[in-house]
Amino acid sequence: MTSETVTLADSDPAEFAIFKAELQDAFAVAVVDEFGNEPDEPIPSDEVLDAAVTAPGAVVLRIVCDGRKVGGAVVTIDPVTHRNSLDLFFLKIGEEGRGLGLKAWRAIEERFPETIVWQTHTPYFEKRNIHFYVNKCGFRIIEFFNRYHPDPNHPGAQDDLPGDGDAFQFEKIMRTAGSEP
Repeated sequence: MTSETVTLADSDPAEFAIFKAELQDAFAVAVVDEFGNEPDEPIPSDEVLDAAVTAPGAVVLRIVCDGRKVGGAVVTIDPVTHRNSLDLFFLKIGEEGRGLGLKAWRAIEERFPETIVWQTHTPYFEKRNIHFYVNKCGFRIIEFFNRYHPDPNHPGAQDDLPGDGDAFQFEKIMRTAGSEP
């Protein structure tokens, strides 16, 4: 890991178009790596991103390293249940491979210490994400969505992914309900 300092900043809504373009560019790299060509449409779609950043409880964050915006995240915070979700997470192209993602994830955990459980998901083909969430961040796979078992909370979500649309659901238990953060 590098000695670079990673912090989080609330994203300026006026910069959402830049945020979305950077996220879609970062996601396109994985599609090219797996399938050999650029996706026909941005992934995630503009509609999916717009819904994520405007969802109830959504917090749009910029990942900042030594004063530079190097990525972003969208988390959904439930102040009642404290079951929160990491909906989108990315590092800009060229910023990966230096430990910034793990530092950013740890900063998210620190920013929301009341979290009981974090949940996130990633496409089946995204092996680097699976490695990151399971082996680096401590998540565990709790569900595998596929044509035989579609995601009941996001009907049609597989249609927005390249390939067969299979995806993993992850969970990280931070503490038990009723225990202090």
